Amino acid sequence: MGVHVEVMDLVAEMKAAEQAFVLATVVRTVSVTAAKAGAKAIIRPDGTIVAGWIGGGCARGAVLKAAREALSDGEPRMVSVQPENLLAELGIRPGDSRDGVRFASNMCPSKGTMDIFVEPMLPHPSLVILGASPVALSLAAQARQLGYHVTLAAPASDLVATPDANVVIDGFDPGRLNDSRRFVVVSTQGKGDEAALKQALAINAAYHAFVGSKRKMSALRDKLTAAGLDAAAIDRVKAPAGLDLGAITPEEIAMSILAEITIERRRGQRAANSVARS
Repeated sequence: MGVHVEVMDLVAEMKAAEQAFVLATVVRTVSVTAAKAGAKAIIRPDGTIVAGWIGGGCARGAVLKAAREALSDGEPRMVSVQPENLLAELGIRPGDSRDGVRFASNMCPSKGTMDIFVEPMLPHPSLVILGASPVALSLAAQARQLGYHVTLAAPASDLVATPDANVVIDGFDPGRLNDSRRFVVVSTQGKGDEAALKQALAINAAYHAFVGSKRKMSALRDKLTAAGLDAAAIDRVKAPAGLDLGAITPEEIAMSILAEITIERRRGQRAANSVARS
């Protein structure tokens, strides 16, 4: 019981720290197995088991493979490790999947069966907003409602209201960011555009956007390339940010940006989920 409590305490700490990991739980055992139902382990993306235990080498390889896949697509998995004779009776080969269960062979002398639920724990997607404009503040508030971890970076003197963000930074350097997918939006409205864009381009992200006209972005591009920044990276910045919804108010513009980010965030996921469920 104490081990389970320690594992779950670490789960809470790692989730709060926005770290990616897998929680593997033994849900059923048959015959002799090293671990019993209820055993848990925390697995990092590099395959390291940092807490808990779910048995030895009999299940480790299959669980680690499932953990890597779960962290990649965000979907939980059930792994059933069984002796080869039982798999043969079911007409299943190691590596096959049936009814949502991935089967693996137990080559250990114990010849027991162990079912393990592999659950990915992924950090919230990260939205980094550079600037303190009305669009920036509205974007932060709306993104929080959609489950984003929001970092807003802007000079404190530019803020006219307290942002609804997980992290607020004084200046344009957002500091250390979590390891989730990142989306970056510059919404400075003329206050530090060039400095904010320089910082935005230094962030590895799936999406970069600038709240401003194409003409303004073109002028900034000239300044940034003259300063030695990569022209190809600058050209990947979406300007103006957001879908063309005819938005006028800061709230509407923020909504259009989140709609565009959602398209990028969910790209390929609906098709993958449909295949997985068919």
